Amino acid sequence: MKVASFGGAAALILSAAVASSEVTAEVPAFGAEQLRTLQNKVQDVAERGLHATVSLFSEASESSGSGVIISRNGLILTAGHVVEGLEEVTVVFSDGKQARGRVLGSNLSKDSAMVKLAEEVEWPFVELGDSRGVEVGNFVVSLGHAGGFDALRPPPVRFGRVVALNPLGFIGSDCALIGGDSGGPLFNLKGEVIAIHSSIGASLSANNHTGVQNFRTDWERLINGETWGRLTMNPLMNPDRPVIGFNVAGAVAEGVRLGEVYPDSPADVAGMRQDDVVVSIDGQPVQSLRGLQGILSEYEPGNEVELIFTREGQRKTCMVKLARLADVMPEEE
Repeated sequence: MKVASFGGAAALILSAAVASSEVTAEVPAFGAEQLRTLQNKVQDVAERGLHATVSLFSEASESSGSGVIISRNGLILTAGHVVEGLEEVTVVFSDGKQARGRVLGSNLSKDSAMVKLAEEVEWPFVELGDSRGVEVGNFVVSLGHAGGFDALRPPPVRFGRVVALNPLGFIGSDCALIGGDSGGPLFNLKGEVIAIHSSIGASLSANNHTGVQNFRTDWERLINGETWGRLTMNPLMNPDRPVIGFNVAGAVAEGVRLGEVYPDSPADVAGMRQDDVVVSIDGQPVQSLRGLQGILSEYEPGNEVELIFTREGQRKTCMVKLARLADVMPEEE
């Protein structure tokens, strides 16, 4: 049995992008009582998550990854690369029980995917959290069928901290991952799933997870079985990423200042110019390049957004249809 993980250069997908926003978190001092409390929380999360953390095996590809059940009717979240090209998988529980799962949709650009258990019964599940509230330094618990399903032991529990955040909704942690963990859950200390294991970094302190907000944004498309996007070394340069068509010269008090505006881009068509200042997109304040990228990650190319910007102190409003990065900045041959 092969375990699903990225090979070669693809194993480092997201690494550069996540590491770029890494912040060193100060390690707090804990007394004995605090450590016991922390230990009890980790044990509780692991016990609750164990029965909902599954192995996903494909007889067609002879590979496996992990997933987590997040609803009573058997909806499973996993990584896009775990089920890429598959229509069905065998779902293996920690006690060895097997069930059939139908692959639904995948957004490969965000490495997110859904699987639905075929049998209509009540399945064990865990609750979803909110990845937008995650901060560098937060404690997290990782589960997954490391190395593939093993009847001799349950999914190993890994404990660690958030070490990096990415504007496109990816989270970096120092929870050690290996092949087979991909698609498994990352929990906060409330026992809520906040992310799904995406890729294994170059070191134990650079493992990457796609936040549950990436699933929430695309929920209907994933449920309806759509597959789109592509896996890339750096999601910030994904050719299908939605863009407005300008470089950011820097942040100012009221927003972000435009540098170059690309010809024939949505920004150019809307009449935007160098030194304009973007204030908000669809009512969401734009305060930094990171914030701008985070807002745009909630949309797809072709979506229309209301953009407010200022020029020489005058406030302007326009509607902009987002473009694909590749259409604004064509890939080199």
